[in-house]
Formats: sequence, structure tokens, C-alpha cells
Amino acid sequence: MAGGGHAPPPKQEELQPHPVKEQLPNISFCITSPPPWPEAILLGFQHYLVMLGTTVLIPSSLVPQMGGGNQEKAEMIQTILFVAGLNTFFQTMFGTRLPAVIGGSYTYVPTTISIILAGRYSDIADPRERFEKIMRGTQGPLIVASTLQIILGFSGLWRNVARFLSPLSAVPLVALSGFGLYELGFPVLAKCIEIGLPQIILLLIFSQYIPTLIKRERHVFDRFAVIFSVVIVWIYAHLLTVGGAYKNTGPKTQISCRTDRAGIIGAAPWIRVPYPFQWGAPTFDAGECFAMMAASFVALVESTGAFIAVSRYASATPLPPSILSRGVGWQGVGILLSGIFGTGNGSSVSAENAGLLALTRVGSRRVVQISAGFMIFFSILGKFGAVFASIPAPIVAALYCLFFAYVGSAGLSLLQFCNLNSFRTKFIMGFSIFMGLSIPQYFNEYTAVNGYGPVHTGARWFNDMINVPFSSKAFVAGVLAMFLDVSLRQKDSATRKDRGMHWWDRFRSFRTDTRSEEFYSLPFNLNKFFPSV
Repeated sequence: MAGGGHAPPPKQEELQPHPVKEQLPNISFCITSPPPWPEAILLGFQHYLVMLGTTVLIPSSLVPQMGGGNQEKAEMIQTILFVAGLNTFFQTMFGTRLPAVIGGSYTYVPTTISIILAGRYSDIADPRERFEKIMRGTQGPLIVASTLQIILGFSGLWRNVARFLSPLSAVPLVALSGFGLYELGFPVLAKCIEIGLPQIILLLIFSQYIPTLIKRERHVFDRFAVIFSVVIVWIYAHLLTVGGAYKNTGPKTQISCRTDRAGIIGAAPWIRVPYPFQWGAPTFDAGECFAMMAASFVALVESTGAFIAVSRYASATPLPPSILSRGVGWQGVGILLSGIFGTGNGSSVSAENAGLLALTRVGSRRVVQISAGFMIFFSILGKFGAVFASIPAPIVAALYCLFFAYVGSAGLSLLQFCNLNSFRTKFIMGFSIFMGLSIPQYFNEYTAVNGYGPVHTGARWFNDMINVPFSSKAFVAGVLAMFLDVSLRQKDSATRKDRGMHWWDRFRSFRTDTRSEEFYSLPFNLNKFFPSV
């Protein structure tokens, strides 16, 4: 027989599957081990840069509809930043204690738009007065909606729900917390392909290729890939703007591509401290409060998925349900602060910052607390914060392409705990992921074509209560997966093993694994007064 002989048969250990890891290996700095101060400050600034995307995009879409101009947009961005800094600090100190950034959330946007379109604001002629009245109209529902998460979290009700969550039902929830945000990736990047494409290419070169080609002890290029790539592409975009590349283009291209079109640097004050009830006393409408509570519940489910991803990338053990419940309670406090300060938007865990933990391989709590300091600092010094906030949206979208992919893959990594040769596993995982993509696609397409959702009654608040949950991919997939996993459960140990529950059993209570104490216990000996169960 021709050829150079057969390859030697593989050794027995080579045929073994990869071992299951409760904590993700190869993380440089885990949740309790901070990097050196200079590095920690730079990494914290990087987290601040990444969370700016959502912080700027939400006001940019809402403020023009509210009757506001660049000044109102700058004030709203400052307020969201300030509240995000407070919420991130509280979450890392007293909540889950995970390195999770708590920022603005797209989940609340449809409900806010419904409030903007309410008939009682249509006859107000003065734009500033209209803006302030609508802002007060969002504050009331946000304050009421915060009670949902505060009660579910601090009463321990969410802990009882989370105990039913298995690795199998967590896969669709966490995976679509990342992959489900694909509309914010390449479609936004492609609005200005000449700066979006170089950004994603440079990000991949700095974070993936240079570390592979140049073996170094110190991680510089991969750890600070965001700063390197954004600075280079931002300068390049500015040169295109100054050079007149967009002189004869349409208004949409000008807004997406030019670095001087954000309009917030000139409008932002040098120093301004956001304060409670700055727009006036909140107003309450019963229907809008119910609609905002529905949005709050959707954000709660999405944040549960993001918390699981963050715990994975911080190299912590799986979240005990009592710790998750505590984090949800503090997230409710965050929504209360959003309502009191008037951000026009609720709070949830920032998925893009969870992805940044994976890119840098630094899951340190201190780094995210430093980023919270940057948020508060730049929200008060308006002009300096506005400079960074004017980064063109396609550059931010290029970052999202990588970060949301990392969050989604954190969900897929939980499959290591499950039996993938079980038809039950295949059905629950496949069906819930498919429906999690398919149902929201129908709702979003219907809304885009008709201008309103499939549920279209005379009561706008009722429409939102149905349309908003079914438009969230992570919510549909997570709820469906959990329902199927619990309802199709047999009492035998084989099914339990297929679901991966035997791996998570020791983390269902705070006290059954000593590592939970290390990662999640409260500071200042507060565990004595607020014990976790």
C-alpha cells in the first residue's frame, strides 16, 4: 500500500472529553484579585468607554421625539451616566458583588416612546416645557416599576425562582442575552462602513492576532485592544470629516460618519451635578406604570442571564440563588434612582461590559468600581465627558460585534454540564433558542412595517405589556427553556444528570461551598446582619 505508514493510535487520555470547569480557567485577575493600580485605572477607563455606547444611543433616539435639542440630550446623557456610576458602585459593593456594570437598557425604550406619544403632551408648544413634562411622565412609572424588582429581590422570591434554573435552561437565556442583540452589531456598523469595518478589523488584530504572533509575558495589546483601536479609528474618522469626505453626502451618512455631528460638546455645560427631581415633580399614570413594570420584569430576566455570564468571566463559582436575588433587589434600587433623578430610562446589567471582561481576561471587582468613578466624574464635568460621548455609533457597534458574541458564548459554555446525547436536552435547547429568535423577529418586523405591535388595542399601556416581553429574545428563550425544563422533568437521577443539576447542587445554597463566601460575601462584616441562605 502506498503512503508513509499509519499514524500511531491515539492514547487513551487523548480520547477523554475536556474536563468540566465550575470556574473558568485562564483568567488573569479574578473577582477578588485586583491588577496593579495603573493597569486597573486604564482598564476601568476602558469599561467606561464601552458603556458610553448605550448611554449615548438611547438619548439620541429619545430626546428629539421628546421635543428636546442638543442641550437636553447632553443633560440626559449626564444624568444616565451619573446614575449608572451610583448603581454600578452599589451593585459591586452590596449587590451580587460581581464586576457588573449597571447602565441604561434598550428594554425600556418602547414603553418610554409610548409615554412620549401620549395625547396629553401633543398640544404643548414650548419644546423645553414639553421635554420636561414628558421626562416627569417617565419618572413616575419608573419609580413604581422599581418596586417590582425591589420586592422580588429583597423578599427572596426571585431566589425561589432561580433555584429551578438548571445549566440546561440557563443556556438559551445567557446565549440570547448576547446573540439576541445582533441588531445592534453589524447593521449599525454598516451605516458607515468606512469607519466601522476598520474598527472591527483593528480590534481583532489587537485582541486576537498580535498576542498569538508575539508571545509576551505582559498582556498589553489584547488587554487594551479597545483603547488602541478606538483611538486609531477615531483619529482616522476625524481626518475624513475635516478632509471633506462627507461634504456632499446625505444627512443620515453625516450623522453616522462625521465626528462633529453629535452636537453635545457645544451644548454640554462645563460643570453640572445631576440632582433628584431636576425636571420637577414626577407624574403618575396607572396604565403607564403597569407597562413600565412589564418592561422591568423583562429587564430582570435579561439581567439574570447577564449576571450568569459575568460570574463566568470573573472566574467565580456559579451564582447562589440568594446572591442573585440580592443583586436583583439592588437593581430595583437602581431603577428607583433612575426614576428619582429622571434618566428617562431604566437600568439593567450592561451585556457589552460583560463581554469586555472576556476580552481583557480581567474579572476584577476593583476595575469596575474604578469605572463607576469615571462615570460619576465625567457626568459632572460635562464638556470632557461629551468629548468621549461623541464617538461615532459605527465604532461602538464594531465593539458590540465582539462583546455580544462573548456573552453568547458564555451561555453555550454551560453546555459542558449537560448531556448533549440526550434527546430531551436537544429538544429543550434547540426549540427554546429557535423560538427565542423567531417570536421576537415576528413582533419586531410587524412593528417596523405597521408602526405598532401585533397586540393593538385602544389601551397603549396594555399593548406594551404584551408586545415588549415578546420582543425580547433572551426573555422568550429563557422563560420557555425554564418552563419546558421544569414541566418535562422526571424524578429519576438520569434526567437530573442530563440537565446538569448535579453540578450546580452545591451552589444552590450560599453555605454549601466555601468559595461562595470568598466571592460573594458582603463587606464590612454586613453578612452578620444580612445573612445569605
